[in-house]
Amino acid sequence: MTRRLFAIGAAVATAGALALAQGRRPASPAGSAVAEVGGKYVPGPEGPVYQGGKWIEITYGRPLKRGRELFNGTGADYGKVVNPDSPVWRAGANLTTELRTEVPVVINGKTLTPGTYTMFIDLKPRTWTLIVSNWEAQKRFDPSNKKQLWGAYEYTPDKDVVRAPMTLAAMPFSVEQLTWAFTDMTEGGGKLTIIWDKTVASVPFTVGH
Repeated sequence: MTRRLFAIGAAVATAGALALAQGRRPASPAGSAVAEVGGKYVPGPEGPVYQGGKWIEITYGRPLKRGRELFNGTGADYGKVVNPDSPVWRAGANLTTELRTEVPVVINGKTLTPGTYTMFIDLKPRTWTLIVSNWEAQKRFDPSNKKQLWGAYEYTPDKDVVRAPMTLAAMPFSVEQLTWAFTDMTEGGGKLTIIWDKTVASVPFTVGH
């Protein structure tokens, strides 16, 4: 695993450097999804201004489908197209997906205190589980760094903060680029939602106090 991890990490780093050197778009560009809660609109000189809010943000790599069948296979082979080597899926590409929150967030009865977490998905046929973890993410691939993760390689569940079943649904159209989003938002909470190809999966959350 370590040798393969080194080879994959080196390949990703090399490909990224070549893309930058040649002025090409990265194969899986960085993305973010944000929500602001807890504030209120106050009058401003150019109209109402939202003030006093706190941010919740997901940062992730955004791979493209590029004609692949993403979530196929049966049994232990399910999801291997997007997650061929890791124990769980990074739910993105390249860097580990991160959740940063300035407010307490409650998922599946567990309260996440304000801070930075990593997120993964345990892929099973018709059963996806969102994992929020205290593993830290590497910002640059370093095979000697055992205290932080690159993607989901060498992930272990001992740092899990919460696991939550995801609601899965099929869409009538295909989304080319993986997208995280905050959906059905209110001041009290909403859903963490991932969309790719014709699959949408979500987990509800509430804003704690």
